[in-house]
Amino acid sequence: MSTPTLEKLKQGELDIWRVKTAHAELLVAEQGAQVLSYGRTGEQPLIWLNDHADFKQGKAIRAGVPVCWPWFGNLARNPEPIQRMREATDPATAHGLVRTLKWSLAEPVIEGDKVSLTFTLPEADGQLPGWPHAARLELKIELGDTLTLSLTTLNLGVEPLHLSQALHTYFAVSDVRQVAVEEVAGLEYIETLEDWARRNQNGRLEVTGETDRIYLQTPPRLTIADSEWKRRILIDTQGSASAVIWNPWIERAAALPDMANDGWQRMFCIETANVMADAKVLGPGESHTLAVTISSEAL
Repeated sequence: MSTPTLEKLKQGELDIWRVKTAHAELLVAEQGAQVLSYGRTGEQPLIWLNDHADFKQGKAIRAGVPVCWPWFGNLARNPEPIQRMREATDPATAHGLVRTLKWSLAEPVIEGDKVSLTFTLPEADGQLPGWPHAARLELKIELGDTLTLSLTTLNLGVEPLHLSQALHTYFAVSDVRQVAVEEVAGLEYIETLEDWARRNQNGRLEVTGETDRIYLQTPPRLTIADSEWKRRILIDTQGSASAVIWNPWIERAAALPDMANDGWQRMFCIETANVMADAKVLGPGESHTLAVTISSEAL
């Protein structure tokens, strides 16, 4: 068995780590501690690397697995206690404050054919603009037979810490019109495209237009059945009971400068999340880990 290798590269303006094992390859940007792509040797990729993404310092990367923290989406749509955690008067950026910052990487750990990368963000301890709270934020990335991402927040302050968050995963698919998610059948969801109405999912989810839904009380495993690539992506979560499912479809993708006009066909977001009623409250000294393990099997 060959020894895993780690190589530091440049992608545009950003520092990137490429991790190779005997069975898989992973790309990770130090900015945002963001996984950019993941695939197993000889197979189609599991995580989508957007060939139109901007790899610029201080700009969010539309690809891979962005980390959304300490709030998800539009801050004004978050529960009121999360909105109150922010003190700045300027408009809040979508998806929080950490996607465009450079995280600190500890010494990688290699054990056999497994590699672990641990990133921390020192600015989370009271140095994020307009968010004067003390927390330790860590993202652990473990590459072995599967890929596991674990985002851990420790409240270092003396007051409760309210937050929403997500691992905003762009999965690679043959054609989003050929995939289905069966495990959401019967679940309640929020239809954000229709004034945030609450609905119930009738049968499995198939994508037939722009999709932006928040599914509630989700099971610990969701899957993406891809009939053309004859595989099922397995998405196993911990510390999460909500998921955001998103695809921009034709018109929205055409309006995005960092996505090809047909890029919507090749990606499908299922975001492991703590949002809405699943948002977290951490007392002083308490911690929470949001985790996802990604793998696949033949259909």
